[in-house]
Amino acid sequence: MTDTLPDQRWTLWDWPFFEPAHYGLAQQVQRWLADAHGRFEGDGDPLARNRAIVRSLGEAGLLAHVVPPAFDAFDVRSLCVIREALTYDEALFDALFTMQGIGTLAIQQHGTDAQKARYLDRCRRGEAVAAFALTEPDGGSDVAATATTATRDGDDFVIDGAKTFISNAGFADHYVVIARTGEAQGSRGLSAFIVDADTPGLSVGEQMDFIADHPAASMTFDGCRVGADALIGEAGQGFKVAMGAFDIFRPSVGAAAIGLARRAMGETLARVRTRQLFGKPMAELQGVQMTLADMATDLDTAALSVYRAAWAHDVRGDRSSYGPSMAKLAAAEAAGRIVDKAVQLSGGAGVHRGSLIEKLYREARPMRIYEGASEVQKLIIARALIAGRARG
Repeated sequence: MTDTLPDQRWTLWDWPFFEPAHYGLAQQVQRWLADAHGRFEGDGDPLARNRAIVRSLGEAGLLAHVVPPAFDAFDVRSLCVIREALTYDEALFDALFTMQGIGTLAIQQHGTDAQKARYLDRCRRGEAVAAFALTEPDGGSDVAATATTATRDGDDFVIDGAKTFISNAGFADHYVVIARTGEAQGSRGLSAFIVDADTPGLSVGEQMDFIADHPAASMTFDGCRVGADALIGEAGQGFKVAMGAFDIFRPSVGAAAIGLARRAMGETLARVRTRQLFGKPMAELQGVQMTLADMATDLDTAALSVYRAAWAHDVRGDRSSYGPSMAKLAAAEAAGRIVDKAVQLSGGAGVHRGSLIEKLYREARPMRIYEGASEVQKLIIARALIAGRARG
């Protein structure tokens, strides 16, 4: 991590979407980050490091914002504040923070009292790691194409199939697994199950190598037997469970993209203010100024979309998919454009392996894919418009 100028430090914008508690939360995250530097670096076991990060986030009380004591206490603005701050500093911190929520949200929303008691408190404290197993080798964006099956056998279900690109696979303590139970065709025949990591028949492949540091692996279910008490909600509700998680977290994906884009913007400003080009500071060149204006416009527009969606959820009670999808689309695409311009203004340093801008460039690209690709978000937005469900 490179040193930054004082005016490049992350702070929460003074916008009307926020309340005093959000500014206090921003300071809490900054204190955790200040203490985290140096604690989780080195060449040790990366999976052990990831578990240590999750535990530290729990000890700091930050995981209570993704695994709240009561589901109706979910504050999406708080998710956005934390994710923006974490990603500004280190995208891996954000990924581990977020998966604790995505890997428990189905239990929070639809779980029994026994399921909640068994899993949620430990995940909130960071003592256990959660994961969500949805994507398959032949199906990502098309959830209805899920081929993994869960066949009823007496009082049990037997799960067979494969999942891939599963975040936290290999060091998670439990997985929320979406599998086909066959109540109906397509998305109406899916169900959600809690599968503990040590369940016989569940195996995890080696960690996958992405363009940016992100813990994930493939999983195989071969006669993986779970009790009927592992079913989350009712059979056939799996699609609803999966989509519920995405709608809650999509604005915060946008916030993570904003954090990354703000870091790229700050680094770029530091460079052009000090670097000489053609006998003058880069910042005095009109072409550079125009590029900076484009970056700033993209950043502000995307951030407004993100925090509008979060505010609408928290204050207006808006539970539609329109705002979250627009926030995710706008911010992920904007982050890509902003970091690309940062690379251009950095010249060779921007594509040098190991430089911060190069790292941000690699981290920005997956944001347009995970938790619903940009193309999927466009379809959701368009269909809401056509159906008259869009809200301003």
